[in-house]
Amino acid sequence: MKKFGPALLVTAAFIGPGTVTTATLAGGNFGFALVWALLFSVIATFVLQEMASRLGLVTGSGLAEAISQQFSGIKKMLACLLVVSAIGIGNAAYQGGNLTGAAIGLSGLSGGELTHWVWLLAAISSGLLLTGQYKWVEKSLITLVLTMSTVFIATMFIAGPSLQDIVRGALAFDFPDGSSLMIMALIGTTVVPYNLFLHASIVSKNAPDKDNLDSALTNNRIDSTLSIGLGGLITLSILSCAASTFFATQTQVDAANIGQQLAPLLGSYANVFFAIGLFAAGLTSAITAPLAAAYAVSGALGWKTELADKRFKCIWITVMIVGVLFASIGIKPLAAILFAQAANGLLLPVIAIFLIWTLNNEKLMGQHKNGILANLFGGLIVAFVSALGLYKIVSVFI
Repeated sequence: MKKFGPALLVTAAFIGPGTVTTATLAGGNFGFALVWALLFSVIATFVLQEMASRLGLVTGSGLAEAISQQFSGIKKMLACLLVVSAIGIGNAAYQGGNLTGAAIGLSGLSGGELTHWVWLLAAISSGLLLTGQYKWVEKSLITLVLTMSTVFIATMFIAGPSLQDIVRGALAFDFPDGSSLMIMALIGTTVVPYNLFLHASIVSKNAPDKDNLDSALTNNRIDSTLSIGLGGLITLSILSCAASTFFATQTQVDAANIGQQLAPLLGSYANVFFAIGLFAAGLTSAITAPLAAAYAVSGALGWKTELADKRFKCIWITVMIVGVLFASIGIKPLAAILFAQAANGLLLPVIAIFLIWTLNNEKLMGQHKNGILANLFGGLIVAFVSALGLYKIVSVFI
């Protein structure tokens, strides 16, 4: 039985420059105080991704198509509008963070203006998508990202963070001053809304027959547990390295020194290796985010989900352009990436509510609809993230 499956692609998708930057800033600014937020994010990711993938296996359709089938008339139009807005706005902000992250990597390697690198990277990503030649590039980039992740895990053990501090941070449920945006960003960079659409679509392509459905669902839960757990470990290792390097020495994290957290393992090569890894993570996500947005929006609107389709192209090109503009407006690069992750966190409840609603449709899901426990966890996730987002919005005006 295969242990890793489609959920590993979800892990690869959320270990991008957003996760690297957000986890670094969380550890560098707050030490281990926000480990509980990371733990919550990982649990929330598993709960929601399991729902999305179960939907794909049971119905043989993606999340956008399933949501569209729930409603008719004006309700359908409103539902599609909400989904399209959440995914479109979220991915546009996320794309800005992806391009900024990759640009920081290139700037660290060869210098130059970040804005120039952003435009060049957008042109490369667009060219690969237009020609359909992105898949072979992605494999090489993902290999680099996984290598960087392995180095972070190894560095965490070499740096030897206090297990007591990690456990205390996981259980204390602290809200240090100024941490609400960081908590929202940790949630938004881990529970990525477009991954819910991506996961459902991937597994729906190989939906099993009724005789093999129970076995497929069991394998899916094992896959999700292992893959998302691995993603959580990688994120924890980044946070731990930053806490040991920056928070412990009260050093301010910035784009110039962010790679120094790998110094315990790589020494003088830390910055160069980190820059290569950040570039790879950023370019990979800069290709997949617009593509995922196009699949989700096209599915919700009932359009063709093919690379050659003109409307499909218009969607990902729009996301790419808005992402470039967001990355070029002059916000400090690390702040821009952090804001992009927080924006996804704010939009998450919209998608999560539609997902939970769909999973409770007995006609669609049959005996595999959500049970009491799944609804309870899903409801708590939506309530907590919504309350945190509302608090952050209100605090801006007070």
